Amino acid sequence: MAGAIIENLSGKKLGILIGILMICQFLCFLVGGLIAPAPSSAMSVLGTKCIDKNYENDNWYWVRGKHKCRSIRDNNEPVIEEQQITANNIIFTFQIPTPKDGKMLDYSRWQQNLIAILTMDVLYNEEEQVDPDAVMTIEARLGYRNKEDADNKWTEYATSIEQRRLDCSIDPASRKPGYMYSCAHVPLFELGSLHHDFYLLNVRLPIRTEEEMEKGLGPINNGIGHVADMWVVFIHQNGGFTKVWVSLKTIFFPTIVAIMAWFWHRISQLSRPPALLEYMLMLLGVALTILNCPLEYFTLFFDCPWMTVVSDIRQGLFYASLLSFWLIFAGEHLMDDIERNKLKVYWRHLSAVLGGCMCLFIFDMCERGVQLHNPFYSIWVTETGTNLALAFIILAGICAGLYFCFLSYMIWKVFMNISSKRQSLPAMSSARRLHYEGIIYRFKVLMLATLLCAAMTVIGFILGQVSEGGQWTVDENIKLEYTSAFFTGVYGMWNIYTFALICLYAPSHKRWPKDQILLWEELWYKTLKKTFA
Repeated sequence: MAGAIIENLSGKKLGILIGILMICQFLCFLVGGLIAPAPSSAMSVLGTKCIDKNYENDNWYWVRGKHKCRSIRDNNEPVIEEQQITANNIIFTFQIPTPKDGKMLDYSRWQQNLIAILTMDVLYNEEEQVDPDAVMTIEARLGYRNKEDADNKWTEYATSIEQRRLDCSIDPASRKPGYMYSCAHVPLFELGSLHHDFYLLNVRLPIRTEEEMEKGLGPINNGIGHVADMWVVFIHQNGGFTKVWVSLKTIFFPTIVAIMAWFWHRISQLSRPPALLEYMLMLLGVALTILNCPLEYFTLFFDCPWMTVVSDIRQGLFYASLLSFWLIFAGEHLMDDIERNKLKVYWRHLSAVLGGCMCLFIFDMCERGVQLHNPFYSIWVTETGTNLALAFIILAGICAGLYFCFLSYMIWKVFMNISSKRQSLPAMSSARRLHYEGIIYRFKVLMLATLLCAAMTVIGFILGQVSEGGQWTVDENIKLEYTSAFFTGVYGMWNIYTFALICLYAPSHKRWPKDQILLWEELWYKTLKKTFA
C-alpha cells in the first residue's frame, strides 16, 4: 500500500507516538522551569566621578584595586571650584562586575553577551534647563582585563564618540532647584560575547574650550542640563540558563540529524523522484539542524562577538522554512485537478515570506552587523536611522500580513474542498475513496498539531510578559522559573513538531498480500469514518 506512514499507522501506534512526544514536550517545560535560572540578569551601577585636570583620552580610570582614580561625590564640591575643574575633567567610571557581599565577582564565558543601557540624573536648574531636542555627545571607552592581569593593566576593547538624544521631562510643579528630570533610557553598547573576566567603562561628556570655540568649532553638550549622576544598567545572560539551553541543543542536534537521514533513506528507495512536500520537509529539517547546532561551545574557547548575529540568522532561516512549509503543505492538500508539485506555483505566496525575512535581515545587519565593528553604535539614536529602521519593520509587517492572508485563504479553501469531497466519498471507488480519506486524515492531524503548538506559543508569550517580580510557587521549596520554561518549552516544541512531521510523513514501506487488500481497505475506511464522523 503506497503512501506516508501516517496513512498506514494504526490508531494505537499513533496514540503511543503522540503520547511519547507530549511527554518530551512536558519535560522541556520542566527543565526550564525547575532547573534553569532566569534567562538574564540586570545590574544597575552608579558611575563614580573620577577627576583629572590633565585628562588624556588614552588614560584609564578605575575605582577598585591599586592606583585607583581620585573621585568626587558631587559636582558642586569645593574641590571643583578651587581647581577649576570642568566637565572635560570629569570621567564617569563603571568597573564591572561589582562586588557582592564583600566578595569580588568576575564574568563567566557562559554568560554569553552584555548589553548596557544609560540613564541620566539631571537636576533642575533655571540657568541650565534641558532643551526639548537636546543631543548628548558621549566620549566612551570600553576596556577589559583578566584575572591574571595586574590591577592597572586594562586593554582597550572599543572606543567611540557617539551622540544620543536626551529625552527628559519634568512636572511643572517640580520645577524647583533640587528636583530631578525624568529621563528616558538610552542604549549605550552591546557585546556579542563575554570572553574576559572584568570590564571597565569610562564615559565623558566633553564641552568645547574657549580655544576651540575661537577656531570656529560649535558648542557640544549644550542644553543637556545639570548632570548630577550617571547610571548604567548592565544586562547579561545567566550562565546557568546557557548551560541548560546548550544541553538541549546538544540533545536535539543529533536527534534531528538522525531522523533526517532515516527520512531521506526512505525517499531514496522510492522509484519516483521526491515530491515537493518531501523536499520542504528536508528543508525544514536542515534549517532546524542549523538552529540546533551548539555553536555556543566555541564561545568557551574563543572570543566570538559575531555569535548574536549568527543566532539571529539561524532563527530567521528556521522561521522562513517553517512558514514556507505551511504554505506548501496547505497548497498540496487542496484536492483539486491543478498540478501543484512545483515550487514556481507558489511564487506569490513565498514572495511574502522572502520579503519579510529580507527586511528583518537588513534591519539586523544595520544594527548588530555594525556593532561588530563598533559596539556603541545604535541605529535608533538618529532621526534618519530611526526612520530607516521603522521602514524595514513596517515592510516586514506588511509582508507578514500578506502571508497570513495567503495562508488563511488556502486553509479555508482546503476545508471547503474537504467538505465537498466528503459528500461524494461513498460514491467513489474504494481506492479513490481511501486516497481522499488519507489526505483528509493527514491534513487534520497536522492542523491539530499546529494549533496545539500555536496555543502553547501564545500562552508562553503571555507568561513571559508577566513581571519577573512574581513567581509561581509549587510549594515552599520548589519555585518555577516560568520565563525560562517558556524559552525551553517553545524551543523543544519546534523540535518535537518537526520530528513528528518528518517521522509521520516519511514514505511507508508496508506491503500487504493481494488477498488481504480489500479487507484492509474496509477496516481502514471504518476507522476513518468513526474518527471524523
